[in-house]
Amino acid sequence: MTSELERRLAADLAGEVAFDDYTRHLFSRDASMYSIRPLGVVFPRGADDVAAAVAAARDHDVPVVPRGAGTSLAGQTVGPGIVLDLSRHCNRILELDPEARTARVELGVVQDQLNRAAAQHGLMFGPDTSTSNRATLGGMIGNNSAGSGSVRYGMTIDHVRELDVVLSDATTAHFGPVDEAELARRAAAPTLEGALYRELPKIVEENRDAIASGFPEFWRRATGYRLDRLADPTPFDLAKFVVGAEGTLVVGTSALVDLVPKPKHTVIAVGHFVSTPAAIAATEDALACDPSAVELMDRTILDLSRQKIEYASLGSILEGDPDALLFVSFTGDDLDELVGRLRRLTAAWRKHGHGYHTLEAVTPQQQASLLKVRKSSLGLLMAASVGARRPLAFVEDTAVDPKHLPEYTTKFKEILDRHEMEAGFYGHCSVGCLHIRPFVDLTEPGGVEKMRAVAEEVKDLVTAYGGVNSSEHGDGLARSEFNREIFGDELYEAMRQVKRLFDPRGTLNPGKIVDAPSMTDNLRDPALPEPGPLRTKLSFEVVGGMRAAADRCMNIGLCRKQESGAMCPSYMATLKEEDSTRGRANALVKALSEPDPKAALGDERLHEVLDLCLMCKACKSECPLGVDMAKLKSETLAHHHDVHGVPMRSRVFGSIRALNRLGAATAPLSNLPGRLRPVRRLLERYLGITANRPLPHFERSHLGAWFRKRGGTGKPAPHGEIVFLADSFTTYTEPAIGRAAVELLERAGYAVRMVTRGCCGRSSLSKGLVDDAKRKAAALVGQLAETDAPIVGCEPSCVLTLRDETLSMLPGDPAAREVAGRVRQIEEVLAEAIDDGRLELDPGAWPSGRRVLFHGHCHQKAEVGTAATVGLLQRIPGAEVVELDAGCCGMAGSFGFEAEHYDVSMSVGSDRLFPAVRAEPAETVIAATGVSCRQQIAHGTTRQARHPLELVMAAARARPAA
Repeated sequence: MTSELERRLAADLAGEVAFDDYTRHLFSRDASMYSIRPLGVVFPRGADDVAAAVAAARDHDVPVVPRGAGTSLAGQTVGPGIVLDLSRHCNRILELDPEARTARVELGVVQDQLNRAAAQHGLMFGPDTSTSNRATLGGMIGNNSAGSGSVRYGMTIDHVRELDVVLSDATTAHFGPVDEAELARRAAAPTLEGALYRELPKIVEENRDAIASGFPEFWRRATGYRLDRLADPTPFDLAKFVVGAEGTLVVGTSALVDLVPKPKHTVIAVGHFVSTPAAIAATEDALACDPSAVELMDRTILDLSRQKIEYASLGSILEGDPDALLFVSFTGDDLDELVGRLRRLTAAWRKHGHGYHTLEAVTPQQQASLLKVRKSSLGLLMAASVGARRPLAFVEDTAVDPKHLPEYTTKFKEILDRHEMEAGFYGHCSVGCLHIRPFVDLTEPGGVEKMRAVAEEVKDLVTAYGGVNSSEHGDGLARSEFNREIFGDELYEAMRQVKRLFDPRGTLNPGKIVDAPSMTDNLRDPALPEPGPLRTKLSFEVVGGMRAAADRCMNIGLCRKQESGAMCPSYMATLKEEDSTRGRANALVKALSEPDPKAALGDERLHEVLDLCLMCKACKSECPLGVDMAKLKSETLAHHHDVHGVPMRSRVFGSIRALNRLGAATAPLSNLPGRLRPVRRLLERYLGITANRPLPHFERSHLGAWFRKRGGTGKPAPHGEIVFLADSFTTYTEPAIGRAAVELLERAGYAVRMVTRGCCGRSSLSKGLVDDAKRKAAALVGQLAETDAPIVGCEPSCVLTLRDETLSMLPGDPAAREVAGRVRQIEEVLAEAIDDGRLELDPGAWPSGRRVLFHGHCHQKAEVGTAATVGLLQRIPGAEVVELDAGCCGMAGSFGFEAEHYDVSMSVGSDRLFPAVRAEPAETVIAATGVSCRQQIAHGTTRQARHPLELVMAAARARPAA
């Protein structure tokens, strides 16, 4: 049957169809604790494809599960049958009407994508989810999402005007408000749509009393079928009715949604508190000042944020060591009025003894780090996972009237304490919704039973306060089981009638909202088999082994974001799940769960999934859970080589230092092949090195030769010795950068010791030649261990390899640890020298206000951040420094030279980097720390990028004569 279904889908759809084991595994999970393996996955290209898929599934009696970004926390987007991934192709903004304040969108459109388009007209989509950079409108409609601003903007249901849908019989319908005449006309049709308009009013009328009394009292609801909306004295509206139905009634394809004016200003008060209860107690004063949001963050999240480079700036602006923060946002068009409300809140808190300090963030610059951490609370909490002990989403979506919040939270904490559970507290105090995720290990004896006991006690607690068990994340597999008890038998049976009316054969996302399995069925972690034996070449001991390193991914999907940050560049280019960090991590979990994981790591389909990983390492810092896909790919490639042998091209790129040394020795003859088209075509044909990209230019007078020839300066070095790592690229293809570095260091008072022999192993490691990389790393560590001086260099990927990968290649080697501890950024060293007056820059060397556009190297961003480089550039007198948020350049070392990767490489560069560079006037100086980045900028824009050290050297005062 499966093969017949696959053939039919492939014949009937314009979009792709995938029934292979790896794709099925990737779509068996969402951001919840559940896993259900589908039969296959379909990537529709439009409404016709959706209808064809539903028809095929119905005819073969298999379910259909609609899916957007797959970030559902309660298990809504996993299930048997066919998964419809609407995010990949159905992502167009069809119309945006600024006057009507509406947008018509396909349901794969991402919330931030819509907001960027709407912002050009001073508008935005009201509900503001923390996952706005990857959450699709379809997912928000399916869950009835809300977000931090719901106290002002309500929920998604309040912003949906019309919906185009596919019904369970594969017919299409257009939903929206209808008057009585139109209702009667539609009800007369002998179709499933006609039956909806005939029978739904009857269900409502027969159950009016149950509808009036059965729904939870509190307004913020994302649970059950919204019969209360049909019972209202408003026009009959099926568009709003199916919002929050989790794809169990219809499959949406496009929507007309309302937009709201985008406030011109936001100001934020951040209260500092000695405890979480103290912060919650301050909510009442905050609500009295008419805020747009009140958000809680407890110590658990604060401490986790301090461990990540991405969020480190938060710590520098906090006062003392708060146990909890309360973020209170005020939005509007009158800045003075907003600041006045902020000051009134500060005064009220001071008067009533709430908190010990209030930070007032008025400008966007003051708010940037605050907002980044606030939106990342879930991911940061997930980062505290240790093995299978994870913060799980099974009671994290309750809400009560804010007036009950202090007492409710205290009793919630008592339940957790009684069951000896730890949890982080964060969420939306303005609407009484706290996201509380207890840490649970479902694989340990009694873990599942303990989780269920807590879920039942919390359900009873929230009911006692008239609250809601599902306030914005929906019912899914985690909470649907309790709906009969929550709504009562009569209302629940009415909801079952609704499901049978819309979907008599149970085709659409069965098992959610009504007729659900137990919340403890289909759990991901207990079902995962014990990993088979595997000896790895790199050390994964810190995270519990290679599978544990991959299984840290909890599918929150931050790697699916677009147009910000660097993770994940290939996903931004292809929008394919398997090209995201999440997709690759899940693929590795599957391989490493096989009885023979070593053989599984050699699988060609797995190799295909990992192929477009640029090994940029952005995931190591931007993924809140720190999934290091670059390291995982190196290890996987090594095992692939063991099974299939090492390709010649990998050997060539792994030997880049030797090749560059040979190229420099034979220059200028060695530069001829790069200019001769026939030779380039031969390189492409036999080595797979693209003929479309210029090859590096070798310099016969390389850095090592220059350094030996010039000898020492003969001047005293008051600040002692410093080691300069002459990397394989600076040395042989861009020696002018190295010369600038050496001269700047000497002017700063250092005696430079240049290490010109050996390689850090990075190039070999990137090709999976791990044994070769380990030998190179060991040899280099041996040289560097001969002195105790600080170590610097110009190429971030090489220098930072000593701080990171070398420790994985040489675990337990004290010399490697000692060397790693001495690595410094050369920018830090030179900035200190400038500040101390040891290195002087000429105020007249640069025109005042000359713009420097800086692009940071991905490895630099991942390991240490770019602040030191930006700070050094800002010390150049007259320089106006702007750092690009342009993600990865797309070159990624050898990746951009590989023929099959060239198009993706250029697509990544074209995303943000190339347009930003091209938009700059000719007088703007382009700066980039990475050799690959400079190559890519030159190739993609014809603009020459310079290393920041060259710019500093150009501004340095000439040395006085001896």
